[in-house]
Amino acid sequence: MTTIRKLYVLLCGYEILAKTISTRDRGARFMLCEPISAYLLEGEDGYTLVDAGVNSTLVNDPALCYSYYTSHGWTPPVVNPQHELVVQLAEIGIAPEQVKRVVLTHMHMDHTGNLKHFRHARIMVQRREYEYAFSNAHDPAWFDADYDLPGLHWDVIDGDHEIVPGMQAITTFGHTSGHQSLVVELPETGTVILAGDVGDLQENFDDEVLPGIASDDVAALASIRRLKQIVAERNAQLFLCHDPQLIQRLRLAPTWYG
Repeated sequence: MTTIRKLYVLLCGYEILAKTISTRDRGARFMLCEPISAYLLEGEDGYTLVDAGVNSTLVNDPALCYSYYTSHGWTPPVVNPQHELVVQLAEIGIAPEQVKRVVLTHMHMDHTGNLKHFRHARIMVQRREYEYAFSNAHDPAWFDADYDLPGLHWDVIDGDHEIVPGMQAITTFGHTSGHQSLVVELPETGTVILAGDVGDLQENFDDEVLPGIASDDVAALASIRRLKQIVAERNAQLFLCHDPQLIQRLRLAPTWYG
């Protein structure tokens, strides 16, 4: 039986990028304004945050914005006051200190930006992702200023893992070497898959189009197919972090799915 009571969708800003970043070899002439999503799960054992948005300090400070974004030719994301993660938690009625754990689908900069607020929590990540993030081999999409922080408590896992009844981490390698997704059971909504960046858009799943960025193309396609199989077998809903059409239809915090 599931121990998860509520799922909140947190809209943490928008990224402006070429469509080919999301759909390999498709849409080079088009730019998308893609949401940056995170999720809060309320369970019997407390609150779990899934992903941590983007660090607005690195966006709003001109020198830092140049160093982390524009010097690489990237358009910085848009993070308005209502997109701030801590502001959204306050609207739900909780403080960051009440979050027991943070599960990272992966450690790209738009998923780790607010870890500084959760030094008390357990940070759960796949070992392969953790080791790559803390190596000297990673590329500019990993912002070590967001996660190489004193006082963070890491829970490094290997493979599929039941976090609590009704919340399972599953390996979906490919976008990054240690990417994971979550399968969540809700009492009324049923099965929800928090896909991370296995595919930014529904198009990735409908047409089995690889993400524009992948560490392993074979694994990336296998992960798309793994999530599609769970959707089919369990009549699951697929929650995508970056789909600009889906975000228009989802209930956003402080409303929730139960």
